[in-house]
Amino acid sequence: MKSLVILLVGLTLAGPTNSQYFGTYYCQSGRDVVVHLFEWKWADIQRECSWLAEHGYCAVQVSPPMEHRIVTDPPYPWWQRYQPVSYSMNSRSGSEQQFRDMVGACNDLGVYIYIDDVINHMTGGGAGVGSDGSSFDGDARDYPGVPFGPFDFNGPEQCPTASGEIEDYGDPIQVRNCMLVGLRDLRGGTAYVQDQTAGYMNKLIDWGVAGFRLDAAKHMWPADVSDTFAKLHDLNAQWFPSGTKAYVYQEVIDWGSEAVSGSEYTGIGRVTEFRHGKNIGDVVRKNFGQRMSYLSNYGEGWGQLNGLDAFVFIDNHDTQRTGDLNSILTFRQSNMYKIANAFQLAWQYGHVRIMSSYYWQQDIQDGRDHNEWIGPPGSGGSTSDVVCFDGDWICEHRWRQISNMVRFHNVALGYPVSNWWDNGGDRIAFGRSGRGFIVINNENGELSQSFSTGLPEGQYCDVITCDNNRPPCGDSGGACRGEFSVDGSGQALITVPAGEDPMVALHV
Repeated sequence: MKSLVILLVGLTLAGPTNSQYFGTYYCQSGRDVVVHLFEWKWADIQRECSWLAEHGYCAVQVSPPMEHRIVTDPPYPWWQRYQPVSYSMNSRSGSEQQFRDMVGACNDLGVYIYIDDVINHMTGGGAGVGSDGSSFDGDARDYPGVPFGPFDFNGPEQCPTASGEIEDYGDPIQVRNCMLVGLRDLRGGTAYVQDQTAGYMNKLIDWGVAGFRLDAAKHMWPADVSDTFAKLHDLNAQWFPSGTKAYVYQEVIDWGSEAVSGSEYTGIGRVTEFRHGKNIGDVVRKNFGQRMSYLSNYGEGWGQLNGLDAFVFIDNHDTQRTGDLNSILTFRQSNMYKIANAFQLAWQYGHVRIMSSYYWQQDIQDGRDHNEWIGPPGSGGSTSDVVCFDGDWICEHRWRQISNMVRFHNVALGYPVSNWWDNGGDRIAFGRSGRGFIVINNENGELSQSFSTGLPEGQYCDVITCDNNRPPCGDSGGACRGEFSVDGSGQALITVPAGEDPMVALHV
């Protein structure tokens, strides 16, 4: 019955409404957050959508679904999914039919599917057979499964380097026209290439896909991206209002001094704001003298993209492997990771995505993880079924400290930050205009004092430590801090310990 009720809830439109802007997204009312179920199989995602619907998630980002290269040295790495062979739909995550079943079932629950869209390039060098049986020859730039041939790729006339590789990231022509780590770079400005890539995306849109993460957008000219998206169909009217466009967020890694900036792409759709995760990681870790109290103007005030243009995350599948491991927080720093996610979900900035990972054994040498290539749990190139918390599948999106803050985020959506408090150090508190209030204690020792919450009078459950975030609080095996009373003036005495779960979050 819960699913039937969910299906009757109307759509909420978030973001700019310019019809030419692909950064507008659609969520069921009371939902907003995206989860990246990295390297999950389609059947597992289909099952998970029921849980996601009940816990307020708007959408799922899935791994690239097209036919990909099969790499055996190293054995079946995660990044083989980012080497397309054709735009057919049999991949390590499952068959075309399983993909379509997943999209339909999740859409029926109001949980939408965003595709990790790899259209900048095909495979690296060498020849072989892809995951759906298509042959390819990267050296000859021959991909008959599409088909693409040599004239569909950038070559010496477009790329100024002798190697054909990007050799200088300070040169935007090299960044966009030369090969990224040997991946054969498509000539995205030609009508034929645009027709093939848009045709692939339109196939997915017609099946019910709601949007795309554009992989390696930084390596494509903005005009080429815009021209390709102009060819896209409207979303499927079975699940979306007539005339609506796909949601697009573009991967542009911009640390603030790049030759290619994220702002060049904001007129097309949202842009991944990589500084978000690094900045919050540095604050929570207390790197470089950073303090939680400095977050009072977080977002644009930190030199980041406008919040309506930004797609944000604490970590993603790249940064948790090859990012600055002294800044980026992941599941491996579980308590600090919970603090970082609690802040980003309580704050008002960007469109938030939660990472859901699998475990791999790191091999850190010279500040780099030499095991970053390791693919998902399984054997022989086949992925195992997902069983959350089994030691293989981390499932951060199901941690109560995160999933309950997704509810907080949804309740507070659209309400500005209010009632800011800090101690000048690493203890902060703030509200969301009478919808929620959070206290974070990132210092040693207990914090206990009266706060002006801005909340209506009543009894509130601490959603950080309670499995059931509605009063009366559920039993969390003795860990739950229970209820807090807010008086008629909005004051509440709140006690927050240090150490494990050093936050208290209340919402209406």
